[in-house]
Amino acid sequence: MSIPRSALPSDLRLDAQVVATGFDRPIFVGHADDASGQLFVVEKGGRILVVQNGQVRNEPFLDIADRVRSEAYEQGLFSVAFHPGYPTNGRIFVDYTDHNGDTVVSEFTADPGQARADPQSERVLLQIEQPYQNHNGGMIAFGPQDGYLYISAGDGGSGGDPLGHGQNAGTLLGSLLRIDINTDAGYAVPVENPFINQPDKRSEIFAYGLRNVWRFSFDRVTGDLWLADVGQNDLEEVHLALAPLRGGLNFGWNIMEGSACYPPVVTGCATEGLQIPIAEYGREFGCSITGGYVYRGQAFPALAGAYIFGDYCSGRVWTLHLDDQGAWQMVQRADFDFLIPTFGEGGDGELYVTDDNGGRLLRLIAVNEPPSG
Repeated sequence: MSIPRSALPSDLRLDAQVVATGFDRPIFVGHADDASGQLFVVEKGGRILVVQNGQVRNEPFLDIADRVRSEAYEQGLFSVAFHPGYPTNGRIFVDYTDHNGDTVVSEFTADPGQARADPQSERVLLQIEQPYQNHNGGMIAFGPQDGYLYISAGDGGSGGDPLGHGQNAGTLLGSLLRIDINTDAGYAVPVENPFINQPDKRSEIFAYGLRNVWRFSFDRVTGDLWLADVGQNDLEEVHLALAPLRGGLNFGWNIMEGSACYPPVVTGCATEGLQIPIAEYGREFGCSITGGYVYRGQAFPALAGAYIFGDYCSGRVWTLHLDDQGAWQMVQRADFDFLIPTFGEGGDGELYVTDDNGGRLLRLIAVNEPPSG
């Protein structure tokens, strides 16, 4: 599918309106794709809280703090994904670091009517051994077109990928995984996965060459996959995979950082077959990209179809879109004075951010939306 070209207003600015407060390190926001209007806010320490009409419910939706290790900056409970059939089957999935420091992907059973999950219903699907205490996370999400569960796994941490995980399809690290959870026996591997039946490679891998995809998302209209990969020293990058998705893509790490060879002293590198980012920015604009979503809400229709993302450190927020000439345009829309660990999408397509240290959930609003028509 091709990306539509458009001319977005260059002067439209975004702001953030407080929805709810009192969270402890809120690092993910999701919804159950139902008509409830509820938002689910994930706290790094191991709780998921329900927000409805600006009110935070006293009782957590899920509390697994007793099994989550969150001492290190990049450890904790990372995200929640609701099964496409959640309103009837109550299946939810989370990823977190356990007390050994390894990454776990688990299923829990919830009561959709009460918006409460049973912490004793855990079924561990996947464990990923982590050699270091950074790049342990990522997130999980269901593909809107295939119904499979996608899992982003960092390269294992340290710096510069010293163990070479990014280019090694024999490890789950440094990859985007895809599994089928609609089975009674843990999970199955989709037969379309690129490394199926290759004994020296992990069949769960859908794409690789990734450093630390903390956030990725699917366009709810087109099914396109957007990935934001945190850079090493110089470049933060955005990648796009068009639907229908094709497995086996290599996003370049650690041969490349962004569009440049890595390490920078390298004067040339073999780039054939590598996916070059559609957009990138340097350290003068931030230090850790926070991936967002293609905007499909109604609050600021002038930005419909644009990818909205930001930077954790600088608080800057940008849109990314194709202009009338087919060139990618990155336009700054906001400059917040708080750390942005995540963007969130509501069931209605409206977008949210969280304030990491301030414990706030905020909704994006337009400051100067141009008149329509």
